[in-house]
Amino acid sequence: MPAQIRKTLLHVETTLIEGGRAAPTPLKLIAAAAVIRNPWAGMGFVQDLKPAIHAIAPELGALLTGMILDAAGGGDRVEGYGKASVVGLDGEVEHASALIHTLRFGNHYRQAVGAKTYLAFTNIRGGANTPVMIPLMDKNDEGRRSHYLTVHFAIPDAPAADEILVALGASIGGRPHHRIGDRYQDLKDLGHDVANPAAV
Repeated sequence: MPAQIRKTLLHVETTLIEGGRAAPTPLKLIAAAAVIRNPWAGMGFVQDLKPAIHAIAPELGALLTGMILDAAGGGDRVEGYGKASVVGLDGEVEHASALIHTLRFGNHYRQAVGAKTYLAFTNIRGGANTPVMIPLMDKNDEGRRSHYLTVHFAIPDAPAADEILVALGASIGGRPHHRIGDRYQDLKDLGHDVANPAAV
């Protein structure tokens, strides 16, 4: 069963001034979202989610990755990345999680942008116009704090109660004027080993 896609959305935000100062390089945040009918809607509790995951997640991963790449101008331009899903009020958070927490979804994006880190994520239940927040981090370096960012948008009529909103996010650049250092300096200051950051 292919995804029943009601609509897609491409969100692009460019920051030119931050903190009253011009950004040396403008920060571009991108989100690509698809609103689909929840494949488990009206079925009650479904124990085995795998058939619908296998049928739908690859299609969504390919579609949204293509939208991001088109907006970014290629996978090599993407620096930060993440994912999110919002299931409508009649669904389970497990339904939102199912479509994004599978390699059949995320690997389309990872491979297209040449990423090494995991995809940061959110997955929640909400109604139409629920804020979608996609946390981002550097695609190759999870300790690079300049790329700890959030893409934030909403779709006024989605998700409906029987829908799921699935999204990917990207950044071209990091926060303008970033000046909080990175994780590795903290570890050094605390005397912790990078390979054992919690010192346990």
